[in-house]
Amino acid sequence: MSKPKFTREEALAFHIDPTPGKWEVQATVPMTTQRDLSLAYSPGVAVPCEEIAANPETAYDYTNKGNLVAVISNGTAVLGLGNLGALGSKPVMEGKSVLFKRFADVNSIDIELDTEDPDEFCKAVRLMGPTFGGINLEDIKAPECFIIEQRLKEEMDIPVFHDDQHGTAVICAAGLLNALKISGKKIEDVKIVLNGAGAAGIACIELLKSMGARHDNCIVCDTKGVIYQGRTEGMNQWKSAHAVATEHRTLEDAMVGADVFLGVSAKGAVTQDMVKAMGDNPVIFAMANPDPEITPEEAHEVRVDAIVATGRSDYPNQVNNVLGFPYLFRGALDIHARAINDEMKIACAQALADLAREDVPDEVALAYGKSLTFGRDYIIPTPFDPRLIHRIPPAVARAGMETGAARRPIIDIDAYEEGLKSRMDPTASILRSINTRARAAQARMIFAEGDDPRVLRAAVMYQRSGFGKALVVGRESDVKDKLEAAGLGDAVRELEVVNARNTPHLQSYKDFLYDRLQRKGFDRQDVHRMAARDRHVFASLMLEHGHGDGLITGATRKSAHVMQLINHVFDADAEHGAAGVTALLHKGRIVMIADTLVHEWPDENDLANIAERAADVAKHLGLEPRVAFVSFSTFGYPVSERAEKMHLAPAVLDQRGVDFEYEGEMTVDVALNPNAQEAYPFQRLTGPANILVVPARHSASISVKLMQEMAGATVIGPILAGVDKSIQICSTSMTANDILNMAVLSACKVG
Repeated sequence: MSKPKFTREEALAFHIDPTPGKWEVQATVPMTTQRDLSLAYSPGVAVPCEEIAANPETAYDYTNKGNLVAVISNGTAVLGLGNLGALGSKPVMEGKSVLFKRFADVNSIDIELDTEDPDEFCKAVRLMGPTFGGINLEDIKAPECFIIEQRLKEEMDIPVFHDDQHGTAVICAAGLLNALKISGKKIEDVKIVLNGAGAAGIACIELLKSMGARHDNCIVCDTKGVIYQGRTEGMNQWKSAHAVATEHRTLEDAMVGADVFLGVSAKGAVTQDMVKAMGDNPVIFAMANPDPEITPEEAHEVRVDAIVATGRSDYPNQVNNVLGFPYLFRGALDIHARAINDEMKIACAQALADLAREDVPDEVALAYGKSLTFGRDYIIPTPFDPRLIHRIPPAVARAGMETGAARRPIIDIDAYEEGLKSRMDPTASILRSINTRARAAQARMIFAEGDDPRVLRAAVMYQRSGFGKALVVGRESDVKDKLEAAGLGDAVRELEVVNARNTPHLQSYKDFLYDRLQRKGFDRQDVHRMAARDRHVFASLMLEHGHGDGLITGATRKSAHVMQLINHVFDADAEHGAAGVTALLHKGRIVMIADTLVHEWPDENDLANIAERAADVAKHLGLEPRVAFVSFSTFGYPVSERAEKMHLAPAVLDQRGVDFEYEGEMTVDVALNPNAQEAYPFQRLTGPANILVVPARHSASISVKLMQEMAGATVIGPILAGVDKSIQICSTSMTANDILNMAVLSACKVG
């Protein structure tokens, strides 16, 4: 599988489009009337102000403090880039803020402080304390990070957490618990060697010692060798705390007979000879980024019994901080914690370890394109496991309550877990699942319209994202010129350009097409003209003959015209059961509308076909289909001849014995609103519908475009379903990113 690739220009474009930066502020209260303004600001706002002044605890009730974390840095140790300064660190801090929101629904603001003075830094953060429910420190160099964190912990009454230290430590501890379980060893008995005595390394060894590792069994090394008792060179108080009485002076010495190696140092710091010298079933956490101290391949070449973890996503057992900090803060915020203590960190590590030992849900295996089972290559959960949100925060919250860190304990922990399950936006995990499945499929994607710059950008992104091979239909010179004009001249050599002139298959394409069309009024000259000159027909012939795995078209022509051309090659029409399904993603909900592409005025049998095609698409996306046949009437009222077919369609599905929920006819509010559904206790849907089958294509089009323009819904589709081959029809208004999404759907064979 190829690794995702991006250029400098693409990275910059990602951060500037559609608006500069990565997050924005939205109001959570109505701000439309004069009364709204009076309540939100003066004079109504005076009431909660007085309440909070009289009882500061109520700030968690009347403001966003209880779900707001500051990500704060001075930019002195940005990723592996060094001291970029406060402003240079802002893209990273914005990124951290959106990770908080994406993984744990924690609101976050990034703050960059332009000082390298620990006193000034601490004073600034302390003075902002009333605003936030927690402080996440980031990318501050050692040893100042130790001083800053310790002082702020002492001076502030909210959690202060330096993720570079403790985030890595927590995930490392979780993985180590499981690695030791597999190797049959106990933490109090193992010999541990740490290479790298910076913020993360010191935090790792301190957490492991608090979990039972013995001081004398832990040897810490830095660039000058072993930190031993009596060493004076390159020492500070944090290193001195981990000095041991030992004759070892080098990392090579320390590795002899070691059970565990922890690396937060540099590429190549560990040799194969060092690994050979380790004890039985060695555990190697080579966490240097972007390149580990030793690669898993190099380690396994000399020790097949080694359990290896790295910081990279393209190897098993990734030590990824995103498994820790969002859920630690989620649990801490929800008990209005005064701090995140060692017990809360250990609870997080233990919960992560326990989760990795359980059966992995099918949706996770599907998303990663492989079976994940607890063992040497799966000791840490994957970052996109949907169980993390409702398993880790409760464990953290319990530990906080048991150790007195909670201001407001959670009374009903079961209800809390259920609330966490419903808190996350399901669209994010579905989109992630689709992307991962596409990456595993490695489909050869045919982009029919190689003369359009948007299509070319999408093709480049498809290939560079590691989804597979992009095949572009067009003229070589034209593709080259347009790529260069789009600032993607370096991609010319990457894409494969296909056309009638350079294909060896043109004659077999024409023979096939003539066999299909000779009794439909087309002669050989017509067939030659279509096969050789029409991009849509040529691309369809490529797909039909297995010279690609999926087809993307329609970005430059109206969908009805494109469908007509495709049908020269395929049976992609109403008569053969094809249908168009459009997915609307809005405020954490996914609703599909059908048919948006094929049927102009379907009858009840067509509507039943459309429902089945839409249900198939929903299942492909990991949803449990619930179909509503929608109209302006509900269960026969008001009476209308136009609604009759929507009333009859469920009866057709009754006869077919399908395996998904369906009901109708009903208005949209009854279909989507559980409160409205309660007025009809006999109806069969167990929850809000996620598929709306509408009376005609024009009503589908109106519904989709209205949601897109007025509500800002994200639109994916129309997805062409019910055709043997994987074809997706774009719309002429789509951006390059939209076209890429359609290619990803095609790669997954959604439809």
